[in-house]
Amino acid sequence: MSDNDDIEVESDADKRAHHNALERKRRDHIKDSFHSLRDSVPSLQGEKASRAQILDKATEYIQYMRRKNHTHQQDIDDLKRQNALLEQQVRALEKARSSAQLQANYSSSDNSLYTNPKGSTISAFDGGSDSSSESELEEPQSRKKLRMEAS
Repeated sequence: MSDNDDIEVESDADKRAHHNALERKRRDHIKDSFHSLRDSVPSLQGEKASRAQILDKATEYIQYMRRKNHTHQQDIDDLKRQNALLEQQVRALEKARSSAQLQANYSSSDNSLYTNPKGSTISAFDGGSDSSSESELEEPQSRKKLRMEAS
């Protein structure tokens, strides 16, 4: 054997050692992942279990959680529909209350009708604007002028 053959043998041995180290690291990672998976499944926490048992129980747990999430999502959807209906009812009641208040104000405004000196009925809400003659239109303007002069 020559010196070149020794170098190639050493490099082959180094390659094999490096490959073995990588394989050991890969197996350790798989082992740690199975332990992590086992600890994540409530029915297996802390127990010693084979890889097949870990996979079976993990599958069962995932299916259980999917069913549970599905029922929770249905509950959320039902509550959203119920919330929308309740909001609709609130808006309807607020609208009814608002119109009832307007009716109450309108009916109380019927009592605020009065008769002006010329015999016309005037509502307090229309500001006394009865356009039956020109002299009545001029009266409020002269009053405004008097108020402005007084201030």
